[in-house]
Amino acid sequence: MRATLMKPMCRAFLSLLLLLLPLVALAANDTLTQRISPYSVGETLDRLEAVLGEKGVTVFARIDHSAGAKDAGLTLRPMQLLIFGNPKAGTPLMQAAPTIGLDLPLKVLAWEDDAGKVHVVWNSPSYLIERHGLDAGYTKNLAAVEGLISAALK
Repeated sequence: MRATLMKPMCRAFLSLLLLLLPLVALAANDTLTQRISPYSVGETLDRLEAVLGEKGVTVFARIDHSAGAKDAGLTLRPMQLLIFGNPKAGTPLMQAAPTIGLDLPLKVLAWEDDAGKVHVVWNSPSYLIERHGLDAGYTKNLAAVEGLISAALK
């Protein structure tokens, strides 16, 4: 009789596990914010650089991953990374939690998928705050990135 009860319990547990796995995958994606761009990878980051320049934000580097792959004799769909920041916003974060220096300056990745759709991805401000144990009040120092990206994608 005991073995008879175990089979339905095991099935119920496995069913519950299968139902919860997609939720775990969704939760893992909360660390990234993503938008679709109507522009090419290059034009998307050109537009973002222009918006950043208008706002006085420093662009530190632009890395063309697909060009790097080509130089190595490999192929990679268009993909570029923009590294930028504002010391007035970032310095207080690093004073409060020096480890956030791993994630600052901010980075935005633009890449083209197999269907030709351009994705724009960055670390969510809430993820960075939680990751480095900062008080939620510091979120405002990072939240401007979303508005800047939205302006570039118009």
